[in-house]
Amino acid sequence: MKVVVFSDVQGNLAAMEAALEVIDNWQPDVVAMAGDLINRGPESAQCLALFNTQRQRHGWLPVNGNHETWVLRCGREAPISAIEHDMRRIADWTWQQVAAQYTALCNWPDHLCFDAPQPEHWVHITHGTLASNRDGISAVTTDESLIGKLPENIALFITGHTHKVHQRHTQGMDVVNVGSVGSPFDRDVRGSLGQFSFYGGRWHTEIVRFDYDRARTERAFYESGFLECGGPLAHLIFLEWQRADLLMGGWRRRYEPAVLAGEIDLDTSVKTYLADVL
Repeated sequence: MKVVVFSDVQGNLAAMEAALEVIDNWQPDVVAMAGDLINRGPESAQCLALFNTQRQRHGWLPVNGNHETWVLRCGREAPISAIEHDMRRIADWTWQQVAAQYTALCNWPDHLCFDAPQPEHWVHITHGTLASNRDGISAVTTDESLIGKLPENIALFITGHTHKVHQRHTQGMDVVNVGSVGSPFDRDVRGSLGQFSFYGGRWHTEIVRFDYDRARTERAFYESGFLECGGPLAHLIFLEWQRADLLMGGWRRRYEPAVLAGEIDLDTSVKTYLADVL
């Protein structure tokens, strides 16, 4: 049995098409997308359409990520203040791009679980952990902090969300973070996905890193309207993609409370933060 799991495409069509080529060359039995197909990138509508085509033709399986949850919420609920309007401009712009495909986003599960050909080798796929699709696992996550956040009687737990490839064995199972197709945060600009093979009575994992046309993606950031319509945080996300490194977390810790309190405007906060860290 051969399974591919990929995550965090984040609206990067060129990267997704390169991932599709890797998948087609390997010919897996099962393909699962572990969340965050859309948002934070310039071509969410195109990525959703491509995924839906693969789902209809080849049975690809979706898992709900925090960005699917957020974009759908923005489609239902208007911002409650001018500050919230500014801070969610990216998600509102993404919703405008994908609204026509709304039904393709509906009713995605939060978790997938299946057994291997031999019994007692269950696989669990989710975007974060059992705690939340925003609760990620990376190298800095301790085993102790994962107690109660992983399912019982599982051989292989597969996750995403952090945009960082990671593997460990804990609580009697292999835990694998497949990283990000479209926006890695481990300073390696290549996309990543997980190939999982069951043979010899156990699961075997291979993380595949692949190149894609980054110049094409950079053009899409400019030509799609993402940078123009997404506001100051769109430029922060663009730099994350360029550097393959997380910047948003630092901005949130330093400036988000002050922005929400009206103590500093969003544009100034982003410019000040980037002047400090770049």
